[in-house]
Amino acid sequence: MSREGAVLITAAIAVMILVAMYLGWRRRLRRDSGLSAPLGVPEHAEVTARHEILYVATTQHDQPLERLAITPLAYRARGELVVTDRGAALSLDGSPTVFIASSRLVTADLATVAIDRVVEPNGLIRLVWRITDDLLVDTFLRHASGGPQQILPELEALCAGSENGEQL
Repeated sequence: MSREGAVLITAAIAVMILVAMYLGWRRRLRRDSGLSAPLGVPEHAEVTARHEILYVATTQHDQPLERLAITPLAYRARGELVVTDRGAALSLDGSPTVFIASSRLVTADLATVAIDRVVEPNGLIRLVWRITDDLLVDTFLRHASGGPQQILPELEALCAGSENGEQL
């Protein structure tokens, strides 16, 4: 086989892989188009803490390798976690603010693996919350300037204050 033939075969395979990735992502966007995160912070929410974070992913509950393309949480981003007396707000770069009310929060704990991130043991924060009344999702965050142990007690307190009091 000539060098040109090998280059053409390699290029064709690369194009097929890129097309498959594009089609797979479009299918995932269509599958999850009915889901959207709650937007906007309640008017009288009192801010208790702010933390610089890296938003990693939102996945199906207890399936950290199954990303959900939830608007506006489909892509990784830097941002800020704002803890309030009524819930947690994710203010991500380039996206509207997502607000997860205490009544939607089920639990907050530590994780090591999410779809596109593997870190040191217990290096991620996992928020388990209800996107709908019957659907739980896991949102993974990474503290940008410290360990997750600084944020976790604040989030656990929000979960303890939820109406349903359900813990996993």
